[in-house]
Amino acid sequence: MKKLSARRRHPLAAVVVLLLALAATGGLYTAFAPASKAKADESAQSLTIEEGKKLYQVGCASCHGTGGQGTTDGPSLVGVGAAAVDFQVGTGRMPAQQPGAQVPRKKVIYTQAEIDQLAAYIASLGAGPAVPTSNQYSPEGADIAKGGELFRTNCAQCHNFTGKGGALTHGKFAPDLKGVDPKHIYEAMQTGPQNMPSFPDTTLSEKNKKDIIAYLNAVNSDNSDNPGGLELGGLGPVSEGLFAWIFGLGALVAVAVWVAARTAKAKKS
Repeated sequence: MKKLSARRRHPLAAVVVLLLALAATGGLYTAFAPASKAKADESAQSLTIEEGKKLYQVGCASCHGTGGQGTTDGPSLVGVGAAAVDFQVGTGRMPAQQPGAQVPRKKVIYTQAEIDQLAAYIASLGAGPAVPTSNQYSPEGADIAKGGELFRTNCAQCHNFTGKGGALTHGKFAPDLKGVDPKHIYEAMQTGPQNMPSFPDTTLSEKNKKDIIAYLNAVNSDNSDNPGGLELGGLGPVSEGLFAWIFGLGALVAVAVWVAARTAKAKKS
C-alpha cells in the first residue's frame, strides 16, 4: 500500500488559530472584567462611606447621635438622603454654631470632597433624595414663564414673588434666593430644609423645578428689566405703601405748609 502523503496546512490556518485565541481571551475578559470593575466601585464607595463616618463622628454626632438617630439637640438623619447633607453642609448651615429659631447660612467649613463623603455616609443610613445632576437643575431650555407661575403659587407666600425672602413667625424667616447656587435651590425643593415644605417629584416634577430655577435666575439677574421702574427692594406692596406714606404724604404736608405760609405772608402785606 502506498503511504498517504502528509496533508499540507492551509496558509490561513495560523491566522485562524490566532483569532480563536484572541476571541477566547476576550471572552474571559468579558466574563471577569465587569465583576472586577463592580468590585472596585464597591470598594471605593465603602471607603467614601468610612471617611464620611469619621467626619460625622467629629462634627455631627454630638447633636445627631452616633448613628444618626437624632437627639434632643438635633433631628434624626436616617432617610434624609445625600441631597439634604449637600444642601445643609454646602451652604454652611451645618454644623450649627448654636441652636435657635432658624440656622442661618454662613461660611462653608468643609471641602466639596468632604461634603460628598458625609453625604455618602448619611445616605447609607437610609434611602433618601440623591444629590441632583447638573442636567436636573440647569436652567437651560426651561420655561421661565411657567416657572414664575409655579413660584408664585407655591413659594411666593414666604419668599416674596421675586425670591427676596421675608419674615415668618417666632423669629423664623424665608431667606433671600438671589445668588443661591441652582443646585442648592433644587435640593431645598427636594428636601424641605427647616421651615420649608418639601416638593418631591410627585408634587413638583423635575421639569417644574428646573422652570422655577430659571425664573429665579431671570428676575434676579443684573440684566433683567423692571417694568415698574424703581423696584424698592422687590418687596411688594409693603415697601411701596411705606414709600407712599413717608415720601408721598410727607411731600403733600410740605406743600400744604408752604402754601399756608405764602398765603399768610400775602395777607400781611
